[in-house]
Amino acid sequence: MSTTTSPTPESEGPPRTARLIQNEATTEIPVHLLFRDEPAPVAVPLKPAVVSRRQGTGEQPRLRRPAAAQGRTVPEVDPALAERPARVLPGAVGVLAGACGLAGCAVTSWWAGVLPPLVLEALRLPSYAGGSLGPAQWAAYAGAGALGLFGFGGLARGRTGRAWVLGLFGRYRGTVRRTGLMWVNPMLLRRRVDVRLRHWRSEPVPAADANGVALRVVVLAVWRVRDTARATLGVEDHETYLRECVEAALARVPVEAPGSGRGGGEATVEALTRLVAADAAPIGVEVFSVQPVRVEYAPEVAAAMHRRRIAALDAEQRASMLTSVVDSVEDTVTRLTMRGLVELDDYERKALVKDLTVAFCAGRGESAS
Repeated sequence: MSTTTSPTPESEGPPRTARLIQNEATTEIPVHLLFRDEPAPVAVPLKPAVVSRRQGTGEQPRLRRPAAAQGRTVPEVDPALAERPARVLPGAVGVLAGACGLAGCAVTSWWAGVLPPLVLEALRLPSYAGGSLGPAQWAAYAGAGALGLFGFGGLARGRTGRAWVLGLFGRYRGTVRRTGLMWVNPMLLRRRVDVRLRHWRSEPVPAADANGVALRVVVLAVWRVRDTARATLGVEDHETYLRECVEAALARVPVEAPGSGRGGGEATVEALTRLVAADAAPIGVEVFSVQPVRVEYAPEVAAAMHRRRIAALDAEQRASMLTSVVDSVEDTVTRLTMRGLVELDDYERKALVKDLTVAFCAGRGESAS
């Protein structure tokens, strides 16, 4: 009775890998990833952008952080607060109204019979005997006086490079950039703003270089007010705000140390200008340049850095002198040998090089001193 033997596992070849599910819409996915007991991912409130996803690994897509979380916070001002022109009248209107008010007061005084005789004789006016200071005369005085006050009280003079920010009961009513004589409602509150190109030179401000060494930097900022409404009403003091922005930018941007000799000044100026301009733009201030004009070490490290600088210069001078001496000795020995003036073996050559080196070093030291 014959018995059949089942094939051994070795005869089947190498073991197969884990089963995979495949179809035309998906790539290879391990089976064990289909039966995970992990809870469903929490929904993201915003719609982040998908950076990449590794196919066939079951890896969840990596999410990019929102731009607001990555960058620094930019200050915001009320979007409705923007500069707009105010309504004003020519100055001739105010002068005419004031003159009419004065004339009305004079006519009322003649009507009431209170003008002195000398004034009547000078103006050649007849006396009005039947008049008196009654309610009608007082009302006429009040109307003429109010007209004169409004006429002369609203006169204003606009100058080149200056602007008026007008407000009424805490509400912004517009900006006046006109020049010359004009009439502005005297009920409006006026705030004068300088809109010319200005510069600000700071006091020594703390800073640091790329290695973290403490510095003191004097900065020159060139700027001007672009939006008078935001510069006046959006912040308490736009000049103080600009100074704080400059100090904050110096805390983030490394400044070239004095005497470094590296060409990074333009990069530092560009970075400082970009940061300060971005911080000052929401309040209507336009920044053109922020550049260090004087850089020095802080008092606590000035002495140490001065000694370090002297040591570096001394080492550089010694290295330069040694290179010059070696070149001179080599040139001298080569000339003597090539011209056949002397015949030297190795020992004599070494001795000659030693003597020439000592002599040249002594001569350079005496000339340097």
